[in-house]
Amino acid sequence: MKITDFSKVAKQYDQNPFRLDELDVDQDLMNLISTNAELNVLDLSCGTGLYLEKQMSLLQTESIHWHGLDKSIDMLNQAQNRVSGVDLRLGSAEELPYNHESFDYIVNNYAFHHYCDKDKALDEIERVLKRFGIFKMHNISIHDMKEWWVYHYFPEAFNEDLKRFWTQNHLFNMLEDKGFKVEINTHYQMLKIKVKDYLFYAENRDISVLTLIHDEHYKKGLDRMRADVINNPEYEIVVNFAVMDCKARKK
Repeated sequence: MKITDFSKVAKQYDQNPFRLDELDVDQDLMNLISTNAELNVLDLSCGTGLYLEKQMSLLQTESIHWHGLDKSIDMLNQAQNRVSGVDLRLGSAEELPYNHESFDYIVNNYAFHHYCDKDKALDEIERVLKRFGIFKMHNISIHDMKEWWVYHYFPEAFNEDLKRFWTQNHLFNMLEDKGFKVEINTHYQMLKIKVKDYLFYAENRDISVLTLIHDEHYKKGLDRMRADVINNPEYEIVVNFAVMDCKARKK
């Protein structure tokens, strides 16, 4: 499995407006607040701190101790510039630098597929969660979106993602085996898009899988997109997209 070098995408990572547009109040965290006077929350693989910034602004009156951990110093430096009052640490999901049962809530956004040893990462998550604590994973569901525009123009990207992403069944069973009560919900879309509206995201090359394919394959796909837009600025393709929410409560 290839590993994304986030030092190469850190500077342009937040230029992707989709990462900002989809941020909303974390309802599962809100529900937990209603039953707890004080919470310890970890944003696992916090990246540039987008989730932390959003939730802290929405929940600033709540008694929450915020924590963030990321393996990339470049991403973490941006998080440090974005948020204050957060315990930010450099480290990996497979060796979490926290004591047993430290957290009430651990959130993991678009990151689990990057872990080399996912089984060990889940063991660590289980270890640092308190009893009845929640692990919340939000990610794309690649097995339900083979016609995503990225895979349409860069088919090598799908082959790389197959090596990185677990199926939902495997994720569910692994969490259940580790003592979690699991619920997975997937939101699926099929829609027609104008290619010109997505050319920027391909050119920005901040989507992690585009950094993993060979430059020649990336250039070939990018040239195809540009040619389609030049030939017909209103050119459209049918794509699908699926987002998964996995909520696992420690028993």
